[in-house]
Amino acid sequence: MRSRNLFLPLWLLLCPLAMRAQEIVSQQIEQLPDAPQFQAQAQQPTQALNSATTNSPASLPPDSTGEVLTRQKAEQLALKNNPRISVAALLTLAQKQVVRETRSALLPTLNGNVTGVDAEEASRISAGSLDASRLLYHVGAGVDLKQLITDFGRTRNLVASSSFEAKASEQQSMATREDIVLAADIAFYNALEAQATLQVAKSTVKARQAVGDQVNALTASKLKSTLDQSFAQVNLSQAKLLDLDSQNQFDAAMANLNEVLGTTSNQQYQLVDDPSPPLPVAPSADAVIALALQQRPDLLALKLNHEADVRFSRAQHEQLLPTISGLGKVGITPVGSTAYFNPDWYGAAGVNVGIPIFEGFKFHAQAAEADLRAKASGEQSRVLINRIVRDVRTAWLRANTAQQKMSVTAELLQEANTALDLADTRYRLGLSSIVELSQAQLQQTQAQIAEANARFDYEADLAALRFQSGSQP
Repeated sequence: MRSRNLFLPLWLLLCPLAMRAQEIVSQQIEQLPDAPQFQAQAQQPTQALNSATTNSPASLPPDSTGEVLTRQKAEQLALKNNPRISVAALLTLAQKQVVRETRSALLPTLNGNVTGVDAEEASRISAGSLDASRLLYHVGAGVDLKQLITDFGRTRNLVASSSFEAKASEQQSMATREDIVLAADIAFYNALEAQATLQVAKSTVKARQAVGDQVNALTASKLKSTLDQSFAQVNLSQAKLLDLDSQNQFDAAMANLNEVLGTTSNQQYQLVDDPSPPLPVAPSADAVIALALQQRPDLLALKLNHEADVRFSRAQHEQLLPTISGLGKVGITPVGSTAYFNPDWYGAAGVNVGIPIFEGFKFHAQAAEADLRAKASGEQSRVLINRIVRDVRTAWLRANTAQQKMSVTAELLQEANTALDLADTRYRLGLSSIVELSQAQLQQTQAQIAEANARFDYEADLAALRFQSGSQP
């Protein structure tokens, strides 16, 4: 009974002190920074996608410097500066010259000669020649004309073969351009992902540094335990590690982007994504496959190379046919013995028929080789068609999955933000430990990164799908 009488005054004395201490704790906890918000969230996935496009930290980081770079501008710079574009264009021009070289066999050949001979007059060559062997002192000038009349289609097939190869080289140049465009798109979106991750990491470090400072102050005031202080420092250290890794990934992504853009300098850019939402994926892969089989430049180049091999095979078979050529000579001999030379002019014309009789089966072997190579190039087209079908289906599946991930990651971030708000409120009221708050912060950071990267992954997969279908800009 006496102990109860002592307890009541003691309780009345301590109760106001406890309430005052609780008010002080509440006031100091309310000074803690709110959970960092990556972007404004909406209820519907499509609205969340538009919000991610407008407010994403990858759009234009406030502390970034350098030239503003969009995807379209990156493609233009890559097409202008990447040396692979120049290599492909030069090879195409070189192949067109091969067509002119081959066609020259159909045109006349005209050679001029000026000859002067000082010899022992009327002596004869006694060894080493079956030609007219008399040596005569003279000076003469003339021209020789040679014109192919017909080789029964061999030269024309060679010209057609080289023309198909030139067209194939143009398609290969176009394929190289599409390769560069795809490489520029992938490098651009990878850099955007790294930029978004870096921005999240920096905001996370800033927010957790503020939380750590407040917890340190509360711990110094004996209002929080050293366990809370330790967890706050651990969270801050994790955020700093994320910042370091993100910075390294961003620098590496920028280096890769500069390489694709054709520069060796460490150029820094402010990467800006297209504000409009990305286009949806085609409803099925079959339509994309049909489009790819119609307009893929590498497939068109392979088909043209096959046509070139077929025409070359015909030309090799026509080596066994005769060749008819016209010959002509005309000139003057102003200096020389009148007994042997007409002092005014000389001239002659004729027709030569060349008939291959036996070449050690060389022409037969060359024709058989050309036939086999033509068949092989036809089979290579089938191989590429099968690979295109596989690659298009794979790219379509990746893009379709990435499209679904955007809505899922938007929902994930929304739930993570809600969980962090609840955990933050519970921690402010003293209903939970800092462990729960730390876990909620970590989940929100992961959700921020996943949501930011989901869009860029989808746009990169769309670029790959465009490339596989042969419809790159």
